[in-house]
Amino acid sequence: MAKTYFVTRHQGAKDWAARKGFDAQIVEHFDVKTVEKGDVVLGTLPIHLAAEIWDRQGRYFHLVLNIPADLRGMEITADKMEELGATLEEFVVLRTPKIVP
Repeated sequence: MAKTYFVTRHQGAKDWAARKGFDAQIVEHFDVKTVEKGDVVLGTLPIHLAAEIWDRQGRYFHLVLNIPADLRGMEITADKMEELGATLEEFVVLRTPKIVP
């Protein structure tokens, strides 16, 4: 059975996910090697990890949030995330052969 993970260490994002009703296991530190075919990963992962999720036949939904400069580096509440229009958007990230200089 496929699993859904929400990767975040921010309380505001945890609260936002609960408010939205996501049925996901919240994890602060994610080992991409746990992804199995059909698993869904939500969060803001580095691109190479998003590609590995795809390589492992999982799906990746990125938490899209345009944060104004004056709020960067600050904890953001679920209410503020709503105000800023937070969404989850699916991305397919494909790894290409390495380019050696």
